Amino acid sequence: MYEHDDMVPLIHHTTEWQNALPYEEVPGPKPIPILGNTWRMMPIIGQYTIGDVAKISSQLHEQYGQIVKFSGLIGRPDLLFIYDVDEIEKCYRTEGTTPFRPSMPSLVKYKSVVRKDFFGDLGGVVGVHGEPWREFRSKVQKPVLQLSTVRRYLQPLEVVTDDFLKRCETLLDANSELPEDFDNEIHKWSLECIGRVALDTRLGCLESNLSPDSEPQQIINAAKYALRNVATLELKAPYWRYFPTPLWTHYVKNMNFFVEVCMKYIKSATDRLKVQGPCKHGEPSLLEKVIMSQKDEKIATIMALDLILVGIDTISMAVCSILYQLATRPEQQEKVHQELKRLMPDPKTPLTLQLLDQMHYLKAFIKEVFRMYSTVIGNGRTLQEDAVICGYRIPKGVQAVFPTIVTGNMEKYVTDAAEFKPERWLKPSQGGFEGKLHPFASLPYGYGARMCLGRRFADLEMQILLAKLLRSYKLEYEHEPLEYAVTFMYAPDGPLKFKMTKY
Repeated sequence: MYEHDDMVPLIHHTTEWQNALPYEEVPGPKPIPILGNTWRMMPIIGQYTIGDVAKISSQLHEQYGQIVKFSGLIGRPDLLFIYDVDEIEKCYRTEGTTPFRPSMPSLVKYKSVVRKDFFGDLGGVVGVHGEPWREFRSKVQKPVLQLSTVRRYLQPLEVVTDDFLKRCETLLDANSELPEDFDNEIHKWSLECIGRVALDTRLGCLESNLSPDSEPQQIINAAKYALRNVATLELKAPYWRYFPTPLWTHYVKNMNFFVEVCMKYIKSATDRLKVQGPCKHGEPSLLEKVIMSQKDEKIATIMALDLILVGIDTISMAVCSILYQLATRPEQQEKVHQELKRLMPDPKTPLTLQLLDQMHYLKAFIKEVFRMYSTVIGNGRTLQEDAVICGYRIPKGVQAVFPTIVTGNMEKYVTDAAEFKPERWLKPSQGGFEGKLHPFASLPYGYGARMCLGRRFADLEMQILLAKLLRSYKLEYEHEPLEYAVTFMYAPDGPLKFKMTKY
């Protein structure tokens, strides 16, 4: 907000601003001439690798305190790490209707420059900001978040999950262990679920003996590559902005493949809609709702593209983390199993939203994994106005980072933060316990207007898989403990050779 006479932001006239310390005094690692702080991410001479991003977040807090400036990153604004959860809450609550997330310049360039011929003014919801983001989200938000839409997909996603568990049984070796590349099998399940929702089709990801060049495997590889190289494109020296580096060229090729696949399936769904007409019995599909309400295939295509691009790796890595925690915490796993046995005496009981809603301990376990091992290591906002944060004058344009992976593990905001206690998420009547749990310490889906659009489907897919799996099977992990690392997501780094035995 500005005063009209001198265009000075109103906040500059407040006592809070005048008493605050200048931005230059915000603590943080000092940049060096020319290379700034980008050198810290470089091979050989650098202190950090991209996979250490979670550790960096924690180290910055330990070394510098509740607010840290990471400046001098070539080609991008300063990063401001905020570890004061009350300040994070204030940032979220005052952000308005069109919050700016720190953009992914690589995706922005792809959508607005490389493929402007396709996207035009319809950028979607990922890597897009301000009014174009709000306008697109308003076109798809209602059908995506409607409970009736979510309910429509429960049975189809249960079928996909049953197929996945049958496939898992065929993958077991003589020791009843799953293969080293089991994370790729989870990616196949995730893609099959998202394809069923976003493209109205079964993609065939769970077929036996998929060849490396099959379409489903290519989609998985493209999604992994696109997301997992974002950190490299964003945090290392951005030469790709000035000339096509090999990494950038491969990234564009992957994104083009995504667009073609989505266009193909959306066209197929549209043709089917024209021939068969809208669903006459029961709830229309998500695609049918979007196509019928917007009369534009391209909106449906871009929605599907964003759901697939962001959803496959995020949900897959979250499931990998949850399964690893279950397999290494037998006592809590048994509690989940007993809850499921009580709710579903017959393992073949069809799932309903009402049944899923009663799985209190299962949902608490998921939340506790996200608190201690947040798959998304942080959220963030690009400040649209000057602000006072943690007693410092912060100029607009700075990218504020809210490191969930650190704040969710801070004793200041969470009682017994170092202990894994799913009970903290339960009501006292459900066996929970009283203690601190700041509502903004752990936000796996973000908050406010830019909260994850696909969160209801992500929750549904994960709960269906865990309910079906843990009702009938016991998971164990009998190898050396795995470290967690960041690819794009934060997850166990190593082969997930789970032992899977039927009860």
